[in-house]
Amino acid sequence: MSVYSKYADHILLNLLKEDDQLAFTEIFERYSKILVNHAYKMLGNRDEANDVVQEVFLSIWNKRYELTLTGSFSSYLYKATKNRILNHIAHEKVVSRYADSISNFIENSYVLADSNLREKELEAIIAREIALLPEKMREVFLLRKVEELSYDEIALQLNITDKTAKQQVYNSLKILRGKLKSLMSVFVW
Repeated sequence: MSVYSKYADHILLNLLKEDDQLAFTEIFERYSKILVNHAYKMLGNRDEANDVVQEVFLSIWNKRYELTLTGSFSSYLYKATKNRILNHIAHEKVVSRYADSISNFIENSYVLADSNLREKELEAIIAREIALLPEKMREVFLLRKVEELSYDEIALQLNITDKTAKQQVYNSLKILRGKLKSLMSVFVW
């Protein structure tokens, strides 16, 4: 037991302002456990409570020359600890919100990029399958589905009947559906 344990708080504070490290040690030993328990009740985490109290005491040491109190030293320590906890909680919420927004951005960007990639792959597969259609069938199909011509317009342009144009489009869709059906299981949306 040191001589400092007999000193009142205001004497320890005066010694602290004179760079007395033993006074600081006495203040720390006198109040740290109580403050850690207080912080633990608010935070529910022993490590975080210890960190907060360490920060409070570090702040006291760093501000020892300009430290002036209006009330008791113990109430100052409780208030400083409470403020540090509130700052810690606010910081955790900001960090959590930031992490969530980054996570959502990454997740949504990945899904969007993944979706765009799949769409391009599917377009390439469909284009390849269309290119493999018999020439006349492909020509009728493209005029109907890409150029959006009516069956009558296709018939006039290719010198075939509108019934033949309809049949060619029907046949090409049947072929494409058959080929793409097996591929669609790969492209699970």
